[in-house]
Amino acid sequence: MSEYQVNKTYAEINARIKAGEAVVVTAEEMVDIVRSEGPVEAARKVDVVTTGTFSTMCSSGAFFNFGQTVPTIKAQKVWINKVSAYAGLAAIDIYLGATELAEDDPLNKVYPGEFRYGGGHVIEDLVAGKTVFLEAKAYPTDCYANRKCKKELTLADMPYALLCNPRNGYQNYNCAVNFSDRTVYTYMGMLKPGCRNANYCSAGELSPLLNDPLYRTIGIGTRIFLGGGIGYVTWHGTQHNPGAPRGENGVPRRPAGTMMVQGDLKQMSAKWLRGVSIQGYGCSLAVGIGVPIPILNEEMARFTGVSDEEIFTQVVDYGHDYTNGIQRNYGEVSYAELKSGMIEVAGKKVPTAPLSSMVKAREIADTLRDWILRKKFLLSEPVAHFPTVDFSFDNDEDS
Repeated sequence: MSEYQVNKTYAEINARIKAGEAVVVTAEEMVDIVRSEGPVEAARKVDVVTTGTFSTMCSSGAFFNFGQTVPTIKAQKVWINKVSAYAGLAAIDIYLGATELAEDDPLNKVYPGEFRYGGGHVIEDLVAGKTVFLEAKAYPTDCYANRKCKKELTLADMPYALLCNPRNGYQNYNCAVNFSDRTVYTYMGMLKPGCRNANYCSAGELSPLLNDPLYRTIGIGTRIFLGGGIGYVTWHGTQHNPGAPRGENGVPRRPAGTMMVQGDLKQMSAKWLRGVSIQGYGCSLAVGIGVPIPILNEEMARFTGVSDEEIFTQVVDYGHDYTNGIQRNYGEVSYAELKSGMIEVAGKKVPTAPLSSMVKAREIADTLRDWILRKKFLLSEPVAHFPTVDFSFDNDEDS
């Protein structure tokens, strides 16, 4: 590491934020700064880099306390707008998963085999201020005598609502194609036969974990933009895989790290939590997440200066290989190539389409920057870090 390495602390950066002196840029802007001035000078100048992503994140949901009845009830089975919620907790505490499907979706009668409403839509309806219909069934006990409950309620009527997503913000993800001779419908969207289209799902150089590939600053307790409100990283997410192959810049070339995140649902907005229906797959929730990256030193400047040209992912066949557990790679492509709208796979040109919104990712990064500059958002230092791997830059010639 260079002898000119710059070191800052969270306390120093927060003091600069409070004083209105902090320099905050988005991850896209940081690419140009590092490219033109080098990581050492970038680390001197910049205090915080903001990131953003907005995409379908299936491993999402919310805990609710829906309020006691008279007589009291210990709910055993619960539905909200005909979508089943898990009630095996205590009394009136439930968890609603984003991918749970409505048991009586009227549109299913028009489109057999398709579902248009699920847990993600219930969450969107609630944060949009809409009224939902809750049904509960129970077995009676001496302390909870009620057998059933039906009521209309809004998010404001609920004593407690916590968005709690076990796996969000995937650090890189597959580019999906289909080499079979039939159209397949997947969580990566519709894939035409004969590798005639390719779908991908990441904000690339704006994506949070791609700007902190070794989880130096993102960990348990990190304060984030979540669903339009303030949330926190509470653990590494399910399927967290820091051992995925990495490039010379530390960025994984396959799906790797994930975050478990949570926050007060009552602070959030339907603009940043959107119910999603995916043809032939089911329902989910699109989530907006933005993570601030403190530029503690030269290393973090290097990491946040990563560009789409330097981030690669693998091409995976979802027509046969993925469902059969076959780990076959049909090449790698950069996010610059993916975002260009065309890649080359097996010697043929294939059009690409994103499943994440770059427009909204930029808006999240800009919004988070604005919060920081207006002194509405301070950085929080992780109380513990995610599992990671050893890595160091071997080359400091540009320092």
